[in-house]
Amino acid sequence: MTPNIKDLSRAAAIVAVLAAGSCANPVSHYEAGLTDDPVANHPITVTPNYHTLRLNFSAPQAGLMPDDAEHFDAFVAAYMQHGNGAISIAAPSGGDSQVAIAYFAERLASAGVPRERILVGTSDSHDGKVELGYIGYDASVAPCGNFPTSLGYTSENKISPNVGCAVQQNIAAQVADPRDLIAPVPLGPGDAPRRAAVYDNYKQGKPTGATLTPDQSGAISDVGTGGK
Repeated sequence: MTPNIKDLSRAAAIVAVLAAGSCANPVSHYEAGLTDDPVANHPITVTPNYHTLRLNFSAPQAGLMPDDAEHFDAFVAAYMQHGNGAISIAAPSGGDSQVAIAYFAERLASAGVPRERILVGTSDSHDGKVELGYIGYDASVAPCGNFPTSLGYTSENKISPNVGCAVQQNIAAQVADPRDLIAPVPLGPGDAPRRAAVYDNYKQGKPTGATLTPDQSGAISDVGTGGK
């Protein structure tokens, strides 16, 4: 039996409707909330953490053992670069607590820590160690390696969920001060003498830029410039 034209038209219409519906509502193979911005997909989280160092101390004349002195210097350097606020000294309670506090306070001041940022106190330490502490900020990103779909499936023209994760991880690991990711560092005071000198040169029609010495140059490479 040969189908008539009406049956063929009806079948074609049904197929067209089904095809249109499948195009209008495709099945998503990607995570909910995924955007086209890798920075938004892999945000850097900055969190405060309390960093501590515990050291043995016997007497000011003995000082610190070489290994402890090395740990102390590294701890103070990390505080100067990443610390926020004050650095604390907590000595074990007892008759020698003030001696220990004075020793470490002077050592911190000699390392460049402003005295007004040194907090001191005592603690009920059972091992006799002096504890130094400060609050620092750490930057981190959720682990990479999210490959829920085949990279060959691109019908939705969306990026892979893992795109940009490694870059964000590198930024979090390399940033000198994670606090800069929260807010920019406030501008320091202006250089009044330099400002006056530039303005005076401007009024006299002289160059206002700094004079470069012969060994200063803005060129990165002389390739292709005829240089030798």
